[in-house]
Amino acid sequence: MTRTVVVTGGAKGIGLATVRAFRDTGDRVVALGRDAGALAALEPLGVQTRVCDVTDEAAVRSAFAGLSAVDVLVNNAGIGESAPLAATTLADFRRHLEVNVTGAFLCLREVLPGMRGQGNGAIVNVASTAGRVGVPYTSAYSASKHALVGLTRAAAAELAGTGIRVNAVCPTFVATQLTDRSITNIVQRTGRSRQDAEASLAAASPLGRLLDPEEVATAILFLASPGAAAINGQALVIDGGGVQA
Repeated sequence: MTRTVVVTGGAKGIGLATVRAFRDTGDRVVALGRDAGALAALEPLGVQTRVCDVTDEAAVRSAFAGLSAVDVLVNNAGIGESAPLAATTLADFRRHLEVNVTGAFLCLREVLPGMRGQGNGAIVNVASTAGRVGVPYTSAYSASKHALVGLTRAAAAELAGTGIRVNAVCPTFVATQLTDRSITNIVQRTGRSRQDAEASLAAASPLGRLLDPEEVATAILFLASPGAAAINGQALVIDGGGVQA
């Protein structure tokens, strides 16, 4: 059975790997994102695309309009910046909450009527290990990812027994453009080499390396599969065993 899968932030990083993974299973995939050029590159792959700022309620409604009932929603759109707590501005803090939490809430809310109507559905939120433990210099990011895990659990509890499942994945640092910007930030702030900066992030997990986006996509694919029908309200940590819960 071909499913309709929507992936936010679907043109880059984890989102792009996830789009490809679902496409390869034969699903109908719709990628949302803000970068029209990056989205256009997906169209030759048979992926539908829609430009959408997930923090804009009207834009989210427009992006989902006309879609048949969504079977799988992957809330991947997100931002992540680091700074000492005292140097974190209110604007930066609010922006993390708007993109990482409000965006997921708006998209989740949009797909619920259709999922309720068909009596099934899977929602996977892309959180972070920073949503399970506190990480220095990431007050805005960690707070937003903790909030996303909380949204996941609350939605799962409310929807338990309806056939709709809500779970999260919590990866450590992944080899994406987002992490590359974090490395650049470390270099600029500390004067360390890029190699040393990347090594410091890789050391955050027992793996001793950055995750590949495809590793996260594989976990998302599983949580959205019929084989995970009994899994609900979970935040799956992907870091080689550093955070155990």
